[in-house]
Amino acid sequence: MVYFFGVSLGRDPSLVPSPLVGRPAPEFALPELLEPNATFSLQDVEEGPWMLNVWASWCSGCIVEHEFLMALGRAGAPIYGLNWKDGHEDAMEWLQLRGNPYRAIAVDADGRAGIDWGVYGAPETFLIDADGIVQYRHVGPLDGAVFTEVFLPVLEGQTP
Repeated sequence: MVYFFGVSLGRDPSLVPSPLVGRPAPEFALPELLEPNATFSLQDVEEGPWMLNVWASWCSGCIVEHEFLMALGRAGAPIYGLNWKDGHEDAMEWLQLRGNPYRAIAVDADGRAGIDWGVYGAPETFLIDADGIVQYRHVGPLDGAVFTEVFLPVLEGQTP
């Protein structure tokens, strides 16, 4: 037991494998946070590679990565949000306080879409290429090093 615990502590939690990598992004049709009468689905994503960031107002790691996401959003990065297991008012207040880096935000209040994506915590960020194939899953707060090394080449149209 002590050996297992010690080995687990040495692992990088952001390197959790995902069965989605190399497969088409799972479909969903969910309410749009900022327009509750509208539905957001993968068909609404603009052409080209993009990122799906799973976040919630109760998520402390989401606060850690948020300024970085805001900078990416200001620079034109194609970031879409999946508000996961959160309340509408809480999510709206969180965005009003911190800003909105997303092009659109799907609401996954019951977590069912998150199950399809293999989400088990927030934040998580998925990188999807121009063909709709999941190329990478990052668990935990996204930062400049991971973005530059992994996300940027795909977003710029280079093959992974």
